[in-house]
Amino acid sequence: MNVVLNILVGVQMLTALTMIGLILIQHGKGADMGAAFGSGSAGSLFGASGSANFLSRTTAVLAAVFFVCTLLLAYFSHARPAGGGSLLERAAVGVPAAPASAPASQIPSGAAPTAPAASAPAVPASGASQIPGK
Repeated sequence: MNVVLNILVGVQMLTALTMIGLILIQHGKGADMGAAFGSGSAGSLFGASGSANFLSRTTAVLAAVFFVCTLLLAYFSHARPAGGGSLLERAAVGVPAAPASAPASQIPSGAAPTAPAASAPAVPASGASQIPGK
């Protein structure tokens, strides 16, 4: 299934890039008026009117291929089994949870083990006592 998705994405990218190139090569509707007054476009590679037909048909075919690839990618991404979720959710499932609080006495050191201190953690002051005085 992964191979099919990779091929579809590759075909979609190639058709998109080719469509961009073909659209940029095409002349606008005003270019025909310039050819009538001798602007030199009649001596082009495809002839006086051949480029418009060839390029517009090729662009239409590539647009159809791009549309079909987009629909197939949407179908295959929707056909995946439920329970995966997003990539972030799948990554969070595989990572073990860290302990809620690890006191500094549990950090290993080179010294001999000592008994943990029985003091409560310091709670920061809240409210008006946090405003510094002059």
